[in-house]
This record gives sequence, C-alpha cells and structure tokens, in this order.
Amino acid sequence: MAPWPRADDPIPVLLIEASRANVYTGNRLDRVSARREDGAWVAAALADPSSLFVPVWRARSLLRGAEQGQPEAVLIDAGVTARLGLAADGWALLGIDDDGRAVFAVDLSAAEDPAERVPADIGSFADLRTVAGLLAGPEAALLAHARALMHWRSRHGFCGVCGRPCEPVSAGHVMRCTGCGTSHFPRTDPAVIMLVTDGERALLGHSQRFPNTTMYSTLAGFVEPGESLEEAVAREVHEEAGVRVGRVRYHSSQPWPFPSSIMLGFYAEALSHTITIDPEELSDARWFSRAELRDHAALGFSLPRADSIARRLIEDWIAAA
Repeated sequence: MAPWPRADDPIPVLLIEASRANVYTGNRLDRVSARREDGAWVAAALADPSSLFVPVWRARSLLRGAEQGQPEAVLIDAGVTARLGLAADGWALLGIDDDGRAVFAVDLSAAEDPAERVPADIGSFADLRTVAGLLAGPEAALLAHARALMHWRSRHGFCGVCGRPCEPVSAGHVMRCTGCGTSHFPRTDPAVIMLVTDGERALLGHSQRFPNTTMYSTLAGFVEPGESLEEAVAREVHEEAGVRVGRVRYHSSQPWPFPSSIMLGFYAEALSHTITIDPEELSDARWFSRAELRDHAALGFSLPRADSIARRLIEDWIAAA
C-alpha cells in the first residue's frame, strides 16, 4: 500500500474543481421512488396519453439527426406505444419530467429488427457513445438512464440464489424471484479513474484494448470489496504503472452505462516516479507535460474521447496551470 499523508501534512495549493458537468449527468427527471409501489398510479401513468417512452433496442438508443451530426433523443408518446404494442414489452418507470409527464423506458430487444416496432421515419437506433458528446446534457443523461436500467433487467431474468425465473416489480426497479422470493436490485459497479500528477507532469497510459491505437488516457480500475475509494486509487496506480501515490483528491463523477458503471474521478499526487508497467494492463505509460498534452495531435498521440471523464480530468488539470 502507498503511504497516506498525515493529518498535519500541508494542503496542496492547487485544488482543481470540475469545470463543467460531465456528459451523462444532469438528468432532470424526478425519479419518484415513492410511487413505484403504487400499482394503480403506475397503471394510470402507463395509459396516460401524455406519458413518454424511451425505447432501447439491444443497448442502443432511438435518435434522429445522428447522420447529420445533430442528434436528438426520440421519445414516443403513449398513443404511439399503444398502436405499436410497445408497452407490452419490458418497461420500467424512469420518473416524472418538468411538465409532470411520466417517462418510461421500454425494451424492444426481442425484435430481430427494430424497424418492426419503430418505423424508420420516427428515428433509428444507435450506440449512445457515438453521439453523446453532441446531445444536450439532459438528453444524454436520460438515454443513459434508460440504457443502464434496461441492460440490468436483461441480465437478471433468473435468480442468482436459486435459479428460478424473476419477474419485475416496483415499476421495473426490482426483479423478484418467483421461487425463493429474493429481491434483486439494479447494480452499478464503482470504478475509480485518476490523473496522477507530479508537479508539472501527468501520468497517462496506453492499453492494447483501446480502440484508438494512439490514445493515452488516465489510469482506472474497479473498486474491490472492503476497499475505500482512496485505497483503490493507490492500488490501481501501483498495480498498473508501479507508481506510489499519496494524497488523493476527488474531482467529479460520471455515470458510465456501458454497461453499468459509475466513474469516480480523482487527482492523485505521485510519491515515486519510476514507471514499471503491468503488461497485462498497459502496453506503455509515460509522464507528459502540460505543453505536450496541449500539442498532442502534433506529437502523434491522442487523448480520450470528449464525452469521457478521463478527458475532463486531463483538460481541467491543463487549464489549472
């Protein structure tokens, strides 16, 4: 374990705060968790012509304008769902919008071709990651919410305790076993993601698993049982790059529904500087100056995608100089 700073250690002068909201945050829905057990209210909301539905097909979201670089989320009203039979599919209550309308996610994944259920003139299904940076913040957050909940539902059809089938209750937010009665709740896996700094340098790594062969990004990893977030940061940095870290400072978080994580962003101060990579995790890791990161394209490497918290950590550190 890396040594932790003592209580009387000086507080660093540079405290970097998030410059703006991360993509997939800013969901404006009231999740009305107290209403989920009110079967009559939920049934009335499902039948209400003003209610809206967010279709998901095999982890893809319904959009229009994506091909033109101006994507918009497409929500379907209850009248359309009744005509197309959408409400008969798996659904879950997401919440109430600013206008008091109920909003539901609806899973169309049983259809081999989504055009069988949603006409092409309404929109088309696309991977949210390809367009999220272009969507309005609340729209990206809403689609991420629906995608994450429907993914969880699709993976919990059977009980992990006794193996019997599960059925949705609590307006789609609980899968209850029809055999032993165990209730299964939506799962979100916490992952730490951190920019390690050493004065004017930052540590970035490249993994062969990255889809972009020239990309260098922050280090990251899942939190293990019985581990604090700060301990997870220290462990992951040392395991992947051989660097010891001391003080760990929170920056911001980002839902990452690909499929079901929450990214918890930190800055970590390096106590050692020699890099020894784990080849199972990284193919390379380097210290970069702010000037090199600003000029990354000219120097032949790229940074993480614009909708990621990794990119936000890097950009906010650059701007803090």
